[in-house]
Amino acid sequence: QLTLVESGGGLVQPGGSLRLSCAASGFNLDYYNLDYYAIGWFRQAPGKEREGVACIGRKSDNTRYADSVKGRFTIAKDNAKNTAYLQMTSLKPEDTGVYYCATESVVGAQKVACTVSPTYDDWGQGTQVTVSS
Repeated sequence: QLTLVESGGGLVQPGGSLRLSCAASGFNLDYYNLDYYAIGWFRQAPGKEREGVACIGRKSDNTRYADSVKGRFTIAKDNAKNTAYLQMTSLKPEDTGVYYCATESVVGAQKVACTVSPTYDDWGQGTQVTVSS
């Protein structure tokens, strides 16, 4: 079971940018770094269900984004640092929420999924992002 720690959240004005980080630890000998995992960024706004924002599979070109963030958010991961990132630009008030990262162990090269499901079985504690003037 991995331990995931998010950071980088905060208060930003509309149109601003933030970069979130998700540091992973606790790998076992068989799946010993993030190369063996898909990583997703999910968010939950007050009174709403948690939703997938951006997810990345084992390869860097295997990504999926929510329609609401396409062109504004970019997900990436550094397997050597065991860290994933979410670069957020042109932020809007509706981007406000708690952002969580989660991992899913992956064997093949299938297209990454980006919905809250039991396959994403390790979660961080979340980081608050508030977009407000």
